[in-house]
Amino acid sequence: MNPISITGLSVSYDNKIVLTNIFLELEKGRVYGVIGPNGAGKSTLFKAILGLIDMNAGKVLVNGESIKEQRKNVVYVPQRDEVDWQFPATVMDIVLMGRYPHIKLFQRIGKKDRDAAMDALREIGIEHLKDRQIGELSGGQQQRVFLARALCQGADIYLLDEPFVGVDITTEEKIISILKKLASEGKTLLVVHHDLSSVNAYFDKVVLLNQRLIAFGDTETTFTKENIAKAYSGQLPILQQTGMV
Repeated sequence: MNPISITGLSVSYDNKIVLTNIFLELEKGRVYGVIGPNGAGKSTLFKAILGLIDMNAGKVLVNGESIKEQRKNVVYVPQRDEVDWQFPATVMDIVLMGRYPHIKLFQRIGKKDRDAAMDALREIGIEHLKDRQIGELSGGQQQRVFLARALCQGADIYLLDEPFVGVDITTEEKIISILKKLASEGKTLLVVHHDLSSVNAYFDKVVLLNQRLIAFGDTETTFTKENIAKAYSGQLPILQQTGMV
């Protein structure tokens, strides 16, 4: 049983097609790069997996079940611009949110949950920031906080929407190191990514999207000039600047 199985997925907004007829079978223990131009449907794919939007057609199964039955086993790290950074919460408050799927109704956060949060903060290297307000942090620190929250949840499947945007190279290297470690432990990770120059180094497999599935498979054999050109049709000048074509 694959962690994520997508069959014939189609999604549209306001009568505009965003994704059409997507078929994907994602395996355990892999880091997947979701690659494509702006408007390709990358974030929409995540929202469909999470059950946050209606589908025109198709089916998404998580560990063979609907997302409702598997929600605590899936963690989502959104784009930074989707987060209200003025919300009055500390780093520890945010990371502890990762424990909520495991807590029963009316049950309080306990020592086990706080220990899990501290372990996640230490792994990310920001335990010294636990009492800071999230709005006071740098972009890289904020991104680390949300990754710590994801680790604290202890999920099997990670969906990260452009986690490297606005972070320094040290934070980026730290994040990808953690993602690869999680994959080695059998986790499944999907990462929306826009920097084509690092795709080969970061991802085991790639999903090339532009409203439809352009190509899918091992990075070495799938992330080719031909497939990139198909995915970025009309945006080739951007590719030329990266030296990919």
